[in-house]
Amino acid sequence: MSDGPQGWGTPLYARVLDALPAGATVLDVGCGAGEFARAAVDRGHAVTGLDVDTGAVAAAARRVPEGSFAVGDAHDLAVPASSVDAVVLVQVLTHVANPLAALREAARVVRPSGTVVVTVWGREEECDVRAFGDALVGLLPPRPPRPGGPPPLTEPDRLAKLVDMAGLRVDAVEEVVCPFDYADDDELAGPVIDSAMGRTAARRAGPGGVRTAVLEGMARFRQDDGGYRLENLFRVLTARRERR
Repeated sequence: MSDGPQGWGTPLYARVLDALPAGATVLDVGCGAGEFARAAVDRGHAVTGLDVDTGAVAAAARRVPEGSFAVGDAHDLAVPASSVDAVVLVQVLTHVANPLAALREAARVVRPSGTVVVTVWGREEECDVRAFGDALVGLLPPRPPRPGGPPPLTEPDRLAKLVDMAGLRVDAVEEVVCPFDYADDDELAGPVIDSAMGRTAARRAGPGGVRTAVLEGMARFRQDDGGYRLENLFRVLTARRERR
């Protein structure tokens, strides 16, 4: 469910863009289909985007013809050192194998005193989307215990420590709430039924049973107009590469 409904990222993108210098050259790491890049170009930035997904890169190039997009890995950016004003990693770090390596690459390619912006989900209890899993808990296998090791990147102190280890100075950690709005029952339940979680639950209850469980479990989020609103917290960390 991390993709969310259409337009969910608008407040998050705006907060990231507010952290960038005017008219910046921006490297969008993990650019996806170009939603953030579109917003950045519209703000007057020059954007280069990289993603491991060839289909996403093609979609980004269609959405943002003013930008430059290529297949690339966050762990090994094919970009010269000290070549861009800003690097953004919007909802990327939790999906890479080595977040510290990705942050070190961001520090390498940004100019001295340049800006690096990272966004992550809030803690599970800070995000209403957790209710999807709660609604289906009776239809899913027991959740495995969380493995040992360091705290997740959703913990602000853990994220800040990694950024520091990458050779960047943390300037600010801000919070932004993004509403996930669903127009009706179908828009809410449909993506869940089609998701991996929904397909697993459907083995026990069928698609109709999954739909019923979702609508019953999400009833508290129902609005007067028949739609649904879930509010989810994200953190936006802004850092600088210090001059050496």
